[in-house]
Amino acid sequence: MGQILQQFVESTGFNELIDPNKWMSIELFNDYILKIPGEIIMIGIACVFLYLAIKKGYEPYLLIPIAFGMLLVNFPLAGLMEENGLLNLLYLGTEKGLYPPLIFLCVGAGTDFGPLIANPRSILLGAAAQFGIFFTFIGAILLGFSGPEAASIGIIGGADGPTALYLTAKLAKDLLGPIAIAAYSYMALVPIIQPPIMKLLTTEEERKVKMEQLRPVSKKEKVLFPIIVTIFTVLLLPSSAPLIGMLMFGNLIKEAGVVPKLVETAQNSLLYIVTIFLGITVGAKAKASLFLTPSTLKIIALGLIAFSIGTATGILFGKIMYRTSKGKVNPLIGAAGVSAVPMAARVVQKEGQKYNPANFLLMHAMGPNVAGVIGSAVAAGVLLMFFGG
Repeated sequence: MGQILQQFVESTGFNELIDPNKWMSIELFNDYILKIPGEIIMIGIACVFLYLAIKKGYEPYLLIPIAFGMLLVNFPLAGLMEENGLLNLLYLGTEKGLYPPLIFLCVGAGTDFGPLIANPRSILLGAAAQFGIFFTFIGAILLGFSGPEAASIGIIGGADGPTALYLTAKLAKDLLGPIAIAAYSYMALVPIIQPPIMKLLTTEEERKVKMEQLRPVSKKEKVLFPIIVTIFTVLLLPSSAPLIGMLMFGNLIKEAGVVPKLVETAQNSLLYIVTIFLGITVGAKAKASLFLTPSTLKIIALGLIAFSIGTATGILFGKIMYRTSKGKVNPLIGAAGVSAVPMAARVVQKEGQKYNPANFLLMHAMGPNVAGVIGSAVAAGVLLMFFGG
């Protein structure tokens, strides 16, 4: 009976974590000191993320699956990411680039491109906000990352989690864990990161600007928009086809108005199913041996820089439009050029109303916001074209 009990204890993950014999074995000491504390740290980080998602409400639909995947993969002996392990099998959808385009399809089915169609100039704000991607790409190269790795890090600046995952899965699979955590963390922290940058780069007079109501957009325009964008973009940049194609397909079935069941499925069931699989497998790449490295700290720092610069360049271009329009454009809407839809647009609305309670910037901000989604997908296509081999 004692022997059976001893065998049971030795087979547990607890024993793997705290077995004192490993501390007394000189030849195993170095391996143990690196491996086990790392797993404990990652379990702790996973629990913190779960707290932020459940208690604080930070992107719970994404953060809960990611955090739980991180928790599961760092349990000793569980083997969930080994060959034929459950999470390893589910991870094939992330590794092969399947889940992010499906997320784009669902996003397209829930997105109204009307504000962008009504004010085509706002696409310039979405494009300007992508500057952070390429600035950070250069910074990552200077810090010693390879071209494909730097491209994957830079895309964090687009504040578009699925795009970051898609590009990283294609170019730098080993960095998927830290890049995913950085990308989705900064998306969740948009209401904290953006307001100080908005206040720093704009005057109180600029923040008070009340913009005129957008013109109505016809159904014909909304139906033609995804078709025209797909034809032009994919012919110009074929590598962007998976993301742009799925985004515009989702939007077309929404605006066509003849397939409501497809739209309902994409907006609800499919979106949540893919989110679960994507989130939990992304978290499963945050294994201690891959995550707790000096490069991870560099990635997190560079991601914050990328996101901040993207916000700043969007605002600065908004100030140019403020000048050229003789004060008719509120430069705050430039901050929505990052593609955190619709959170960035909501932050613009909230900040604008602080300085002018009669200000309603939400629809104006949605133009650059959805333009940012297109812009980040195009930026990913450009980087994939150069570094995808």
